[in-house]
Amino acid sequence: MSDIILETRDLTKHYGGVHALEGANFVLRNGEHVAIMGDNGAGKSTFVRQITGVEQRTRGEIIFDGKPVNFSGPLDAREAGIEAVFQTLALADHLDVPDNLFLGREKTKFDWLGPFRLLDYKAMREDTLAALEKTGVKIPNIRNTIQNMSGGQRQCVAIARTASFHSKLTIMDEPTAALGVQETAQVENIIRTLKDQGEPLVLISHNMRQVMDLVDRIIVFRRGRIVANLNKNETDGQDVVAYITGAKTQPEYDVEGVA
Repeated sequence: MSDIILETRDLTKHYGGVHALEGANFVLRNGEHVAIMGDNGAGKSTFVRQITGVEQRTRGEIIFDGKPVNFSGPLDAREAGIEAVFQTLALADHLDVPDNLFLGREKTKFDWLGPFRLLDYKAMREDTLAALEKTGVKIPNIRNTIQNMSGGQRQCVAIARTASFHSKLTIMDEPTAALGVQETAQVENIIRTLKDQGEPLVLISHNMRQVMDLVDRIIVFRRGRIVANLNKNETDGQDVVAYITGAKTQPEYDVEGVA
């Protein structure tokens, strides 16, 4: 049985005449943590949006958990086992923490009533507290609505929601970009916990220190294309920057290994 959890072949996205993503071949194995790096507009977020069904690809193939997939939207991707945190967070501002954690997968009671089921608020609150404790996220009052929270708290709620449910793949798009030092440390601890649990992860980040600390492999995007596949233990920050800027190229790039 293959240990590959995610593979893309010739994944491409065009917006009219703009080629935002071109021919992306990518492999992620079970338990592996991979960082995606590149300048703004390099194609990183476009790549993730195709995988998670936020956008529909122009061409190419996505194989997830051994099967070709064509997600019609993020809910399809979540049901298949992909949890994602985007820069936009995708939180419901008027709802509290439990309602956001369980949005779209609410716990119910009296299921024997057929369509007239009731939400089990008590169970969702208890599971929310357990999830926050597991991830190390500190929210003083989980009954507060998201709109009354700081930017850092909002980000931590989104990340706790992702890490709270067992998934086959976690994707984080710049999860610490708007966070302070303490909140960033919390997020990085969540990522380490996922690694310890053997859950694969794709991390989009501009933070070189963070990437070098947390991942196994670094994929570099430039002008919509993958230009390098680097083993973290065989490279350094200067080397990665050289690929990002185009000062260095990897002509014999191999998606399944390091050239």
